[in-house]
Amino acid sequence: MTTRTERLDGLPFTRKHRKLLLGSGVGWALDAMDVGLISFVMAALAVHWSLSPTELSWIGSIGFVGMAIGAALGGLLADRIGRRQVFAATLLIYGLATGAAALSTGVAMLIALRFVVGLGLGAELPVASTLVSEFAPRRVRGRVVVALEAFWAVGWIMAALIGYFVVPTGDDGWRWALAVGLVPAAYALVVRFGLPESVRFLESRGRHDEAERIVRDYEASAGVEPPPARAEGARSDPARSEPAEPTEAAGPAEPRESIWSPRLRGRTGALWIVWFGINFSYYGAFIWLPSLLVSQGFDLVKSFGYTLVITLAQLPGYAVAAWLIEVWGRRVTLAVFLVGSAVAAGLFGLADSPATIIAAGMALSFFNLGAWGALYAIGPELYPTTTRGSGTGAAAAFGRIASILAPLLVPFLLDAGDTVLVFGVFAAAFVVAAVAAFTLPERKGAALEEA
Repeated sequence: MTTRTERLDGLPFTRKHRKLLLGSGVGWALDAMDVGLISFVMAALAVHWSLSPTELSWIGSIGFVGMAIGAALGGLLADRIGRRQVFAATLLIYGLATGAAALSTGVAMLIALRFVVGLGLGAELPVASTLVSEFAPRRVRGRVVVALEAFWAVGWIMAALIGYFVVPTGDDGWRWALAVGLVPAAYALVVRFGLPESVRFLESRGRHDEAERIVRDYEASAGVEPPPARAEGARSDPARSEPAEPTEAAGPAEPRESIWSPRLRGRTGALWIVWFGINFSYYGAFIWLPSLLVSQGFDLVKSFGYTLVITLAQLPGYAVAAWLIEVWGRRVTLAVFLVGSAVAAGLFGLADSPATIIAAGMALSFFNLGAWGALYAIGPELYPTTTRGSGTGAAAAFGRIASILAPLLVPFLLDAGDTVLVFGVFAAAFVVAAVAAFTLPERKGAALEEA
């Protein structure tokens, strides 16, 4: 008999899939907006609070300490209590903490709250991508996950707009910018009550009635006739809208394979290297970008304007990656975009005029965010259901170590050389990540592993 996951894999992309993608994507965009805002807040605080580069480095990096812990914990919790529950909780945590950060009275308070923000941000991303990948039809799964990642560009553009129009309005402009971060807390309700739980997760926990109801909802959306009711507890009333409660007869959770088992350790190691390299270069460059432009003599408004233009190039980067990932495959697309990112980083380090800064910066945005999209597409496909959340979360957590280190290292690299050295180091990290990407297994068109 056809399994529920096979039934989901065989469906066309329907209205229900679009709702899931949009619902998860809005959460993703709000995450990106929060991460992006801190780069503009840093540049403003450097002026208004006369902060040192070391203090700015800690404001930029502390959130990633929280993200590293959050990514690991979020993935583990997603494999135990569900993708949707963790997704909603993370939105609530970082939304409330960001709103509270707007009331910061000093650097210490801001740093402490940014750590809490990071806990929520870090946990959300691997969980959201896992949830979407587990519902997307097999033939377009990679494209759908890249489309989810494209919402990151939307959020970063929102941050750039807020940075351009709100932050420079006065000494408290950065506070109003952070206050916008309360929006995710309200959106957590939409996620909790508006999005479905992963069918694969429900089956792994023995919650077959609820899993069957969700699959039938998706089949109805596609106009597909469902098969006869299943014997292991499928509902006698398929039209019933309430999720069935798990019964005492539900089977025990499936045993979990370690991500470092002989079968998985090669792909886990390569994935961790890619995550480390792309985090190091992306956050080192983009968290410091407005501040670096200010240090080069551009005023606050102009540096924010340049950053906004550079950020706009993220959207076509995602669009091209979303198309290529189902043409070239995941591995080649990821590696090519990482190589393009390395070249663009080198050119940005050499840029010495507004025109070359914008051109190289847009190229860096295009290739770097396209690589991010491919990375999020390939990650969940590497692991079976029982370790998918923890596998992607652990890789994200390891990558966050790089996002902690990179903003802290930028002032030292600037002292040792200049922007040429800074972006030369970022280019080298992209190259290492590209080499690791070529060693990952190709999963284009393959079904997600069940166990």
